[in-house]
Amino acid sequence: MLLTLLSGKLDFMTAVVQILASLVIIFLIMPFHEWAHAFTAYKLGDTSVKARGRMSLNPIEHIDPIGALMILLIGFGWAKPVPIDDRNFKNPKVGMGITALAGPVANFVAALAGGLILNALYTFAYSFIASNIVGYYISVFFSYYIVLNICLAVFNLVPIPPLDGSKILFMFLPDKWVYNFYKYENVFFGILIILVWFNVLPLGIIENALSEFVIWFTGLPFAFF
Repeated sequence: MLLTLLSGKLDFMTAVVQILASLVIIFLIMPFHEWAHAFTAYKLGDTSVKARGRMSLNPIEHIDPIGALMILLIGFGWAKPVPIDDRNFKNPKVGMGITALAGPVANFVAALAGGLILNALYTFAYSFIASNIVGYYISVFFSYYIVLNICLAVFNLVPIPPLDGSKILFMFLPDKWVYNFYKYENVFFGILIILVWFNVLPLGIIENALSEFVIWFTGLPFAFF
């Protein structure tokens, strides 16, 4: 996003608002995402996550400096992965799959919360948003916050190692296939980077559709006001 500002595609104030939304993602939502992994793993039997201090919402426990910088630069990044010992699960593949799913679900929940706030503002403070520059940028903040959460959730669901989606996929694959996926994880990750760099994956279409759905769905409670 900072790169977008330097390219001249964003005005200064919009960039500032998006940076503020990104900081909320970095310091609140990404720790929530990783906590969701840790909490789910703990409930499924892996007590090691608590011993490692990862069942915490403290951003210091979760922030990866490079991943945080990438969010500020291009609008996408990562946190420190939660180490999971799948030997503590009754069914390792299923346990890992459910634990992996918890992270993207946390982002969807965060997006829904942002949608409720945005729709509440449109319902009860529309004149403030429509006629006041501060109100306008508040709506920009929550709109970008929703989109960024959806982007993180969708990207993490891509079934390519080491993303969460791969572990969900592994629940349905034979052990031999899973072993080969892990064996060549670095190769798959390199392919993933290339696909993202050249915008081959149709993630934008999915992300836009889901963002619009979140805003529509969270607007339903306010339909009769």
